[in-house]
Amino acid sequence: MNILVLGAGQLARMMALAGAPLNLIVSAYDVRSGDIVHPLTLQPLGHGLNTAIAGADIITAEFEHIPADILHQCEQSGKLRPSAQAILTGGDRQIEKALLMQAGVANAPYRVVYTQADLEKAVDALGAPLVLKSTLDGYDGKGQWRYRDGDDLHALWAELDAFLSAPEQRDGQAIIAEAMIPFDREVSLIGVRGANGEFASYSLTQNHHHDGILTLSVVRPDEDALQTQAADMLEKIASALNYVGVLAVEFFDVDGSLLVNEIAPRVHNSGHWTQQGSACCQFENHLRAVSGLPLGPTDLIQPTAMINILGQGSVPLATYRDAHVHWYNKTPRPGRKVGHINVTATSNAALATKLASLASYLPDDAFHGLKSAALALAAQTD
Repeated sequence: MNILVLGAGQLARMMALAGAPLNLIVSAYDVRSGDIVHPLTLQPLGHGLNTAIAGADIITAEFEHIPADILHQCEQSGKLRPSAQAILTGGDRQIEKALLMQAGVANAPYRVVYTQADLEKAVDALGAPLVLKSTLDGYDGKGQWRYRDGDDLHALWAELDAFLSAPEQRDGQAIIAEAMIPFDREVSLIGVRGANGEFASYSLTQNHHHDGILTLSVVRPDEDALQTQAADMLEKIASALNYVGVLAVEFFDVDGSLLVNEIAPRVHNSGHWTQQGSACCQFENHLRAVSGLPLGPTDLIQPTAMINILGQGSVPLATYRDAHVHWYNKTPRPGRKVGHINVTATSNAALATKLASLASYLPDDAFHGLKSAALALAAQTD
């Protein structure tokens, strides 16, 4: 079976690796250039969307910020999974918020801002502090602002207005103003839903960020109450979208109650740990779901953590046997995700020890939060 991935980045690469043992042949369509490429070598295989669609049995996506006309053309072929609407929902925070309300899933109170008057009304309704996010194209901390009590609202609006008025902005761009949630931590869950409605989820992860970019995800198999709560919320979202494939949801944990931060209609960075931590990784399960195969097991087989490699051309791990390094064949630049490291252990305590040991190999300025996360995990397992 031939599967076309819209997008030619690392997620398409990892889908190709996971699909090969199942004889699922994955190619990638670069939505910017129109080239069809091999996901691993990036060697050209053809050009043009019509050619790409004609050669595919199934079409899926590795990211949500895909032009709507491309998605709709793929959907008209009858081959696109998940649907164009599901993918567009993940790429537009305004649509996403409406979906969460429809699904009855808790999330932060919000208002949509187009004008200065809208901003003032949002402050009146929600109070301060606020976090403001672009509805389109915002990710990894981009397209975000803060408002705190006493800040100059006119100056903030001038900045937002300049952003909204920029010539590169797409139609429909707006700002979501959300009440800033005093959460204890961010957790995320990866789920998968088949075309027949079959649903499964992986273990919950606790996430650590630096400058809005995910740096570390640690699996938390001992969070039974939160696991059940998160899986119920994710399944409600997937059902509301009639979703097919892997879906990721990021949550705020507020004293044991979860609020959805955002959804990602695709395989997700916080689920890369499944390559070593689960019998069937998120990439294989996504391909299984979209191609109509039975879902694979999502059980945790060993405690695992995932560390992003950001902007580094190499890592000093030649003598470190407990690290599984995955490179993306990308040119390093500051803040760019160029690979990740999966670390496994026989227990959470052993995982904390391994993370602490690994931190001694890696530069602090490039692997932010690794030492503190190892200490926190060790404290939780004492």
